[in-house]
Order: sequence, then C-alpha cells, then structure tokens
Amino acid sequence: MNEKYLTITAITRYLKAKFDSDNNLKMVFLKGEISNFKAHTTGHLYFSLKDENSKINAIMFRTSASKLNFTPTDGSKVLVAGRISVYEATGNYQIYVDEMLEDGMGNLYVAFEKLKKELAKEGLFAESHKKPIPKIPKRVGIITASTGAAVRDIITTIKRRFPICETILFPTLVQGENAKDDIVRNIGRAENFDLDVLIIGRGGGSIEDLWPFNEEIVARAIYQCKIPTISAVGHEIDFTISDFVADLRAPTPTAAAELAVPNMVDLTNHISQLSIRLREAINKKIKYERLHLEAIKSSYVLKTPMVMYENKKQTISLINEKLNTLITQKLAKEKEKLINLRSHYILNNPEMLYQAKAESIASMAKRVTELFYNNLKVKELKLEYIKNSYILTNPQKLYEKEQTKLSGIIDKLELLNPLKIIGRGYSITYLNDKIVKSLKQVNINDTLNIKVNDGYIMAKILKKKEDK
Repeated sequence: MNEKYLTITAITRYLKAKFDSDNNLKMVFLKGEISNFKAHTTGHLYFSLKDENSKINAIMFRTSASKLNFTPTDGSKVLVAGRISVYEATGNYQIYVDEMLEDGMGNLYVAFEKLKKELAKEGLFAESHKKPIPKIPKRVGIITASTGAAVRDIITTIKRRFPICETILFPTLVQGENAKDDIVRNIGRAENFDLDVLIIGRGGGSIEDLWPFNEEIVARAIYQCKIPTISAVGHEIDFTISDFVADLRAPTPTAAAELAVPNMVDLTNHISQLSIRLREAINKKIKYERLHLEAIKSSYVLKTPMVMYENKKQTISLINEKLNTLITQKLAKEKEKLINLRSHYILNNPEMLYQAKAESIASMAKRVTELFYNNLKVKELKLEYIKNSYILTNPQKLYEKEQTKLSGIIDKLELLNPLKIIGRGYSITYLNDKIVKSLKQVNINDTLNIKVNDGYIMAKILKKKEDK
C-alpha cells in the first residue's frame, strides 16, 4: 500500500537527475543583478541573481571565484556562465557559476548611492544634528512588523536587560510597495506617546526587502523626528539610508535593544558600588571631622584662654610703647625745625632781603641801559657809513659800471647764439624733432628736417658713409 509513496530524498534525487541530464541546463548563460551576497571564509561565494520579475540562487566555488578580476557586491550587474542543478539538502534549484563578468551596477544600487550623496550634501547625516540616546529611558517605542524575529528579539532583550522600561509597539509594514508610507505614518504617531527612544527596523533580507528603509520620505521623517532614533535594519553587513540619518545605527535589532536600554544587573551593581563608595566617603569625612573636633578641643587656646589674652595684651603694650616712641621722636624733629625757622636771618632782619633784591634790580637796570646805548651807537655808525658809501655819493659811476658788464654778457651770448652760427652757413639737422648728432641715429630711408638760415630743407637718406 505504501509502496507508491516516495521519500523526499527520492523525489529530490529524481529531480536532480533530470536537471543534470538536460543538455540545455549543463551550460547556461545568465545576466542579472547580485543580491544577498556573502563571501564564505572557505572562499566560496553565495548570492542570488535577479531581474525585474524572478530570482535564482547561485554559488561560485573557490576555484572559480579566485579567477575573478573584480569584487562582487550587492547591486552588481553581472554576466554568468554555469550549470543549473538541484541542491539536495533543500530541494532548491540553483546555478553553479563557473565564470562571471561585471556588467555594470544594478538599478537599485545606483539609486541608493545617488540618494545617499544628495542627502549627505543636504546635511541629513551630519553628526551635529544627531541627538544623544538617553542612558536610562522610561519608555521605548518600536516601529517594525508585529510578527517575526525582529520584534521578538527587541522586546525580549529589553525586558531581560531593563524590565522596568515600558515598550510600545507600532505595528508597521516593513516590506513591499506600501511600507514606506506606513513607516512614515508611524513615526508621526510615535511623537504623541512621550517616548524617550524610538527603534526603527526589521530583520535581514535582500536589498529589495530592505528597500523601504532606503526611501527618501522615510529618511526625511527620521531626520525631522524629535525623538532620539536607533536604526536597526537587517544584519550587520546591511546598510540603508535610515542607518545614516538616524541618531544611532545598530547592526541588528537585538543590538538596537541593547543600545536603547541599560542592563539592569550592571546598573544595580553600579549603584551598589556607588553606594559603597558614598558610604566610605561619608565615614571618612565623619572620621576626619571628628579628629578635627578633638584637635580643637585639646588645643592650647581652649585649655588656657587667659594665656592667649595675656599674649595679646603684651603685644598691644609693645605696639603702644613703640607708637609713643615714634610720636615723641616726630615731635622733637618738628620742634627743632621750628626753632631753626625762628632764628633764621630773614625773619630777624627782613629789610636785608629787600635791600638785596633792590641792589639786584638796580644792577640789571644799569646793564640794560648800557646795552641800549651801545646798540644805538652801533646803528648810528652804520647809518653814517651808508651816507658816505660809494653808491650814494657816485650813483652815475655805478650805473656805467653795471652797463659795461651787461654789454659784455650780451656780446658773449651773441657769440653762442645758434642762429648767428646758422647765418654763417651752418645748419641743424632734426629727425623726429630731435637733433641728429651722430650717424648712428639715422637709417636708410629716414626723412630729415634740416634747419638753415632762412627756412627748412626736407631730405631723405639714400646712403650712409662713415668717416675713416
């Protein structure tokens, strides 16, 4: 009866045999975009190839992968050649890639890089805008799908680490065409719940699955959110635009929960340590103050206060005695000065001072009178000399003498006058209003202007001849 039923292994091996015996599948050539790329420590490469509508798993063993001349990444467009077969452990069909060539980057990756550059230029990723995550939050909001490992990991981790913290889940679409709008709507809702921290994220997946967190409207909603945000999208190797714009990026949803709340055990231990240190500090302070009080009680001043009074009294007496001595000395000096002033000859004979000043004034008056008369006498002699001078007594002779000098100067000027020289048959040659003094100043075909006694002659140089 059970003989007609096959085991899973049997049907899988049958399908694998069909794939392996089909000549059309022994060598196929595919082109597509890489997603979910993982490079294993063994050197094997695991990834998916996809186009707009379909996807196929792929593996490239180390021998073939070592021959690549580029590094494949998510979003890379490639051309591959290999065989298609069935992997028995999972029953999935996949392509075993023997060769792979780069065929440009995928459209999603290009869009990701373009938006990333634009938002970075606008300052949405700036550290100055990022808000600090509170160390001890009272209420944490979670924007993710209501089912799945991500929400379980986040809530479990928070309750384990910090059970007194309240968590509020905002069930959200995290995959598909409508996910981006739902994420933005729930970010807006979260701002009405007095949250200390907001975790936004989901579990791992392909670049298409994570794409809602690469949308511009989601990035701007996170940037404008007043609540400190932690982005927790995918696995550690996955990066989305949300990771860059959020206040803090967590590699996984579980890590986001660990970053959002402290560990209650660690916090309790820390408080215990602080309590012990505080108690020790207080006891040390009390002990120090008690010793200080004992020292004051046993001090010499409190035990023998009269001694301190007597010491102060003695000090005051010494100061008073010194002050009296200084006052007495000062009075004696001032008294001596007064006696000297009283015995001064001016006070005893003030008329002598008047006589001395009168004699000085008379002497100065005499000297001024002598200087005045001497100066007057000199001026009279100068006037007499001028009256008897040659110029005033013989002005005609002086005029004749100067006339003779002037005639001599005019004769010399006439001898040097170039016009007189030109009148004797000489000439002056000009080139461009400059006097020609040397043959080197002129060239063949230059036009010269020659000044003669009664006019100018225009001449053109046809030939030059130097003196030898």
